[in-house]
Amino acid sequence: MADSYKELLGYKLMLAFEGMTPPPHVEEWLSTRSIAGFTFFRAFNVQNPAQLRELTDALQRIAKQSGRPRLLIAADQEGGQFIGLGDQPTQFPGNMALAAARNPDLTREVGIAIGRELAAMGVNINYAPVCDVNTNPSNPGLGIRSFGDDPALVASMAAAMVEGLQAAGIASTLKHFPGAGDGSVDSHFGLPILNHNRERLDQTEFVPFRAGIEAGTKLIMTGHFAIPALTGTTEVPATIARAVMHDLLRDQWGFEGVTITDALDMGAITQGAGQIIEVIAAVRAGVDLMLLTRDPEVYERLDEGLKLAYSRGLIDASHVDQSVQRILELKEWVSQQPQPDLDVVGCAEHQKLARRVGEQALTLVRNDEGLIPLHLDTNARIAAIMPQPIDLTPADTSSYVKPGLAAALRAYHSHVDEFITSQSPTESEIAALKERAAEYDLLVIGTISASMQPEQATLVKELLALNIPTVTLALRTPYDIAAYPESHTHICTYSIQETALSALAAGLWGDIPFSSKLPVQIAGLYPLGHGLQQPAVRTHQAS
Repeated sequence: MADSYKELLGYKLMLAFEGMTPPPHVEEWLSTRSIAGFTFFRAFNVQNPAQLRELTDALQRIAKQSGRPRLLIAADQEGGQFIGLGDQPTQFPGNMALAAARNPDLTREVGIAIGRELAAMGVNINYAPVCDVNTNPSNPGLGIRSFGDDPALVASMAAAMVEGLQAAGIASTLKHFPGAGDGSVDSHFGLPILNHNRERLDQTEFVPFRAGIEAGTKLIMTGHFAIPALTGTTEVPATIARAVMHDLLRDQWGFEGVTITDALDMGAITQGAGQIIEVIAAVRAGVDLMLLTRDPEVYERLDEGLKLAYSRGLIDASHVDQSVQRILELKEWVSQQPQPDLDVVGCAEHQKLARRVGEQALTLVRNDEGLIPLHLDTNARIAAIMPQPIDLTPADTSSYVKPGLAAALRAYHSHVDEFITSQSPTESEIAALKERAAEYDLLVIGTISASMQPEQATLVKELLALNIPTVTLALRTPYDIAAYPESHTHICTYSIQETALSALAAGLWGDIPFSSKLPVQIAGLYPLGHGLQQPAVRTHQAS
């Protein structure tokens, strides 16, 4: 029995690799060892949906031939700024856009659509939804990945996403437990500390996770942050704290599903030779799955380290038995789910749904001069200005998105020139653009997290000083207006995707109404739920 438990520890490792087909070392692992499954990333494993399905089919075939249960295959397909499986799946706006629309049924539809596309490609776990309540506007690792700063709103949206994903046969994963929204450090680079008392945690951070559990989520992902109200220390991440992962989640809340760590290569977790200590601690804390990255040497070291820890009595049968049983039950559940045809990926129905999200999320924050809807002479010249999208965090795929503001505006007006700035424009860049912008009749300026990028705010202020009619746009987090409060006309899109920018253009010219509300408060300016309501007026026929 002891030897069998030692081998069963392999089911607690969720692996990754680099390759569009199974590398030889992965085939060897599948043929000779117990493995939970794999996480896929667009840069390392994805060319297109057909290739991804061939890859997942090949892995499942090898596992089956070796007498192993079905593999867990996971991805970060959150929508919005973090789309883990490439450009061909439908590019849905993310969580904050959904929360701005205030429609749980729409969120559930999106969950079903994302789930169907994942299932078609052979993926059976989505590391979503994010359940962190974004109470810190300066949280560097969250932003529009969160549904907002109101616990009840986040809870209702998270529950709807869980229901949608799992209705499509995809196991959902609440993250980052027990709630990292108020962090001021990105756990990819360091250990955030959440110094809130238990009453605050019960009223805010815990609320969405409890709603997601009630909705039936199959998995919960741990957060790499310290939470001393539960652990009594600022040194220990929640991931490895038994007080969090067992006492709270299992004993107090009764969660019976699978728990998984956030990625173990993050800066909040000890790296190198000491990483095995963190993994042993996570196992002893009651965590089921360890999320590894693609380095095969790390897997070999941790696999051997876990087995040695078992042999030395640091891990015993009580840490393995029920945990592996939960993992095997999850494997059985995913094995029973249907797999749609590949033609569902990026299908017209889902593209239409993405457009609906973009339109219903569009928030008119300020229209002091009545500029919206636009009434422009056909010869008027528009300058469309936005930064080049880049990945602002490791949990970000924005760099794959081409700037699309000008193209969206050209669907409604012929004379639109595009100006793409750097993410942090220099003084000379700002001066040159200000000189060029003086020639235009209307400026449409998009910013991407200008509340944390002061150079972008400087650019906007310099352009506003020209006294040309101007529309400012928060293309990512909605807090940007606080960085340039001089703007008289301001809109939030929560997304740089084509669907969101097309909706923006339609809203600017009055083809669609503005009906959404801010899913966060903007301190000193606007409360949660602010949003100017404006009906469609159809002043312009799109070209």
